[in-house]
Amino acid sequence: MNERIEELREEARYRRERLQLYRARLYGGRAMDRSRLAERQRAYEGAAARLARAEAAARGFPSS
Repeated sequence: MNERIEELREEARYRRERLQLYRARLYGGRAMDRSRLAERQRAYEGAAARLARAEAAARGFPSS
């Protein structure tokens, strides 16, 4: 279980960093595709939600 949570933490960190980098490119004028920004936002939110569910399950709380 701890290995899975660690994998999910790494995925969430990776997705968050990709989102932050794309935002920086967008605001810096180098990236123009807002749909990719939305795609990266959804990917990060999904990874963060999976991590939250796994951590809650590890603490013994039911997932909703």
